[in-house]
Amino acid sequence: MPESAPEFSLTLHRAIAEVSAAEWDACAGDDNPFVSHAFLAALEESGSATPRAGWLPQHAVLRDASGQVQACAPAYAKGHSQGEYVFDHGWANALERAGGNYYPKLQVCSPFSPVPGPRLLVRPGSGVPAVALANGLRQACEQADMSSVHITFCQETEYEALGAAGWLQRLGTQFHWENQGYATFEDFLVQLNSRKRKAVKRERRDAAASGYTLKTLRGHEITSRHWAAFHSFYRATTDKKWGRSAYLTPRFWPMLGERLGDKVVLMVAEQDGTPVAGALNLLGREALYGRNWGAVVHAPFLHFELCYYRAIDFAIEHKLPRVEAGAQGEHKIQRGYLPRPTYSAHWIAHPGLRRAVSDFLKQERPAMLAEMEALATLSPFRVEG
Repeated sequence: MPESAPEFSLTLHRAIAEVSAAEWDACAGDDNPFVSHAFLAALEESGSATPRAGWLPQHAVLRDASGQVQACAPAYAKGHSQGEYVFDHGWANALERAGGNYYPKLQVCSPFSPVPGPRLLVRPGSGVPAVALANGLRQACEQADMSSVHITFCQETEYEALGAAGWLQRLGTQFHWENQGYATFEDFLVQLNSRKRKAVKRERRDAAASGYTLKTLRGHEITSRHWAAFHSFYRATTDKKWGRSAYLTPRFWPMLGERLGDKVVLMVAEQDGTPVAGALNLLGREALYGRNWGAVVHAPFLHFELCYYRAIDFAIEHKLPRVEAGAQGEHKIQRGYLPRPTYSAHWIAHPGLRRAVSDFLKQERPAMLAEMEALATLSPFRVEG
């Protein structure tokens, strides 16, 4: 007689604190800090990712018959589409015009973080297919009368598995720098064409001559003084760019530093000991992830130095395979950050909207691939031959 299939139960949790850090991280692994228990807990406990802000935690946990956590996913019931970076406002408007309700929806992501990484977190050796967790999320969405499930900035393997299971697939693009075994920044520069190499050298030289003291700080080296200043940089950026209240609270930054320790890397410019600009990065096993930037001064090329060049310096020193510089910004290409695809998968309950979105994505995907191909032609690297 064949063995019976293992039994699993799915539960949703309104706080990451309801799941033990050890069990969550046994599924999440240590490669990507944005899905770690510590990062998600800092968002919630600081008052950043909360129901008041429109992010109601619904973290999914799959347990076996013994109660052991075998898989999990960071999930949120959303009443809006802010802070996600995979834009579906047009889908929401279409359903609303048809008399339906797009919100609430279920968002599987790392809040406010357009950082690719695992979303369906499965304990190694458990034998649980990632799609099984996705199907549990879909069923939970139906039972809660939510319109859809969106798994954004997922891994390519998750994207392919979900596509094979009938989920709608969407492509995006970001700009990443890849380490070709460089021993020094100069080794990287040698690979650029002459004009671009001279431009990078000039930008670094001008940033160094700005009069500011430039530092790279990690973990305990980042003090409360730095975090208070960085929040002012963050607010200056969000107020100027978005014209609305910032999601991340002043409490988030020092909490992040305390919880993640040396995984927090801050590139900072100081004037007479006072921080005036900074770029926040998180360190994974395979990459340095650039996340937030801000400044209360303007100096030529300071942004490029803190956000891009110092990140490359750090990756070379620590032998990291790549730097992921986040969403948007074709100017990154000229500084060695080339276009790379990002992935998301979507399940939509309403059949009419599902068909319309499917048709839209069938047109958007080749257009996105063509755009990435066109952007790649702007590469600053030398062409051999």
